Amino acid sequence: MTAHERDWDAFVTLSPEGGAHMDLAVEGVTCAACMVEIERGLSGQSGVEKARLNLTSHRLAVDWKPGETSAEHIVETLSRLGYRAHPFDPATVRAHADATGKELLRAMAVAGFAMMNVMLLSVSVWSGNVSGMEPETRDFFHWLSALIALPAAAYAGRPFLRSAISALSARRLNMDVPIVIGVSLALFLSIMQTLHSAHHAYFESAVMLLFFLLIGRYLDHMMRRRTRAFAENIAALKAETAVVIRPDGSLREVPLSKVEPGQRIFVRAGERVPLDGIVERGASEIDQSLVTGETALARVGEGDAVYAGTLNASANLTVAVTVASGATLLDEVTRLIETAAQAKSAYVRLADRAAALYSPFVHLAAALTFIGWLVAGDDWQQALVIAISVLIITCPCALGLAIPAVQVVTSGLLFRAGVLLHSGDAIERLAEVDTIVFDKTGTLTLAVPELVGGAAGEGPQSALAGRLALSSRHPLATALARATRAQVPLDGVAEEAGAGVRVVHEGRELRLGSAAFCGLSEEEAAIAVADVPGASLIVFRDGEQAPVPFLLAQCLRPDAVATVARLKAAGYRMEILSGDRSAPVAAIAGALGIADWRAGQKPADKIARLEALKGEGARVLMVGDGLNDAPALAAAHVSLSPVTAVHVAQAAADAVFLGDRLGAVDAALSLSRRARGAMVQNLWFSTLYNAVAVPFAVAGFVTPLLAAVAMSLSSVVVTLNALRLRLGGQETG
Repeated sequence: MTAHERDWDAFVTLSPEGGAHMDLAVEGVTCAACMVEIERGLSGQSGVEKARLNLTSHRLAVDWKPGETSAEHIVETLSRLGYRAHPFDPATVRAHADATGKELLRAMAVAGFAMMNVMLLSVSVWSGNVSGMEPETRDFFHWLSALIALPAAAYAGRPFLRSAISALSARRLNMDVPIVIGVSLALFLSIMQTLHSAHHAYFESAVMLLFFLLIGRYLDHMMRRRTRAFAENIAALKAETAVVIRPDGSLREVPLSKVEPGQRIFVRAGERVPLDGIVERGASEIDQSLVTGETALARVGEGDAVYAGTLNASANLTVAVTVASGATLLDEVTRLIETAAQAKSAYVRLADRAAALYSPFVHLAAALTFIGWLVAGDDWQQALVIAISVLIITCPCALGLAIPAVQVVTSGLLFRAGVLLHSGDAIERLAEVDTIVFDKTGTLTLAVPELVGGAAGEGPQSALAGRLALSSRHPLATALARATRAQVPLDGVAEEAGAGVRVVHEGRELRLGSAAFCGLSEEEAAIAVADVPGASLIVFRDGEQAPVPFLLAQCLRPDAVATVARLKAAGYRMEILSGDRSAPVAAIAGALGIADWRAGQKPADKIARLEALKGEGARVLMVGDGLNDAPALAAAHVSLSPVTAVHVAQAAADAVFLGDRLGAVDAALSLSRRARGAMVQNLWFSTLYNAVAVPFAVAGFVTPLLAAVAMSLSSVVVTLNALRLRLGGQETG
């Protein structure tokens, strides 16, 4: 379907204030200069209030006043700028990005193959020019080089050629235009030199230039690819339909968009709650870890609130809907994450604008060089050779590899330390951190509860309790079964929703579950948990014997105390922000020696605290694992999440750490500081390289061949400097 056939107004959403909003997927975005141009071009249109492009997902969010412009006009403006737009669909964007990655990889392979073979032929020609090669032999090698280089350049140069043609057709310049001009002129001049049996041709310069440029573009593409999982993960949590209870009591499955506040919906055991609401009938246990970050199932009954995306674990519920689709807590979390992620792009925008000045500078320098040498009395061929040298030697290969090369090496070192990166610029931001904010549950503590207190994991009653626990899906029962190392479940176990499990074994009734279900009084239960703040209680009863309480709690990670001590010694300021109750948070903070802590924090509270720290000038690392942490993870300067975190928290985080040890946080910070040093060195080298090399090229001291060699060596230098990080790669801080 073409842009003119599509009804763009159907993809517009109106805000309560009367403003219009539309999300678009934009094709043809290749660099930061494209982002600046699109945002500037749209913001200059009458009625457009805001235009923000996500360089990773190519998602363009536009807000405007309906009376002053239209959706179709915005799409036409993009078309005039040289970009195609479609309604944003994460699946379509992912498929397009995957196809782009495969194309870049194939192009890089072809360019690399051609470069190696043409270089072998060129070395023979260079040696022959010194030792007296016959002209016929030299011409044969040149034509053989052309046979390899021309089709290889035509294939490998397609990503740059498409981008350059699109830019020129829109009467603008981008960084791919000088690349295409330089490669094309080098190939054209090489053919002319070969036709005239000249000593030098420049086929190897053209394919070498393409190869190194493709390496940089592919590395950049792979870094961005890792950050696109959010939309897919958040969509997986949202139900598409709800089962509505009709006035006659019958059930009907309808799309969420058809459900209005006040209607009653039926939520079966094992299903996710589709919309926020209040329980009208039934009692069950809800997995609210997506909302609160706490792994223990929460009991809900009549009058209790439930939220979209949470999992109904044990019994059917009738829920009265309180908000329509699009206004649920899960939707609000989505909006918070998107807003925070867009704000993050402002951090790199200033540096990106500088890239937009590159193309005019290169073209101007090459054109002035060509004109200057013609005025000086040289022939057009020699002037063109020098101009090509200027175009090639100013190619931003070293600049393009300066950051990706360090990122790739550091990513490997971080992987050895148990840290996986999601965001391409996470390394730079980790190196800038001066404040660390931890969530408690599943972050400072292990995600799975362990047996604590005076309860033993051995003995006949513990063994029976463990075997009975194998038949329950409750997280506490699962933890008890693991702690007692039970392997064989009891037969004939029955489960009572919200209470526990029971079975008749050898003439005695065994029960495992809540205190009331097993006959333990409230006073006895309170005494049992008094010594372990924050512990959860599960009770076992064997026939008429006294109930046996088992205490389970989330314990500190094995190296948490040592890691926090090292981070303190390194000068980091630390806080704890948790959605849990005050008592367990205070106990954890005391054990770690962290004086600043806050309990009962909702997502908005965590965002507000991070904004306050930001206002104080702090660069905050947020470490968290729940859905309630996801907005804070996205809003922080940089964020980490354990691998046990829910999918949304992992996707919102800039990096994920593996295993049970908190030392990965210390390792990530230490390695990132070293990586930032290498990045700064590479950027300085790239700048100095151009400052020194360009005057030599303009003065005519550099041939296209030497220009390609110099350009390639500059890329090799920044790559070797990045690899130097491996010499100290085992240091994890």
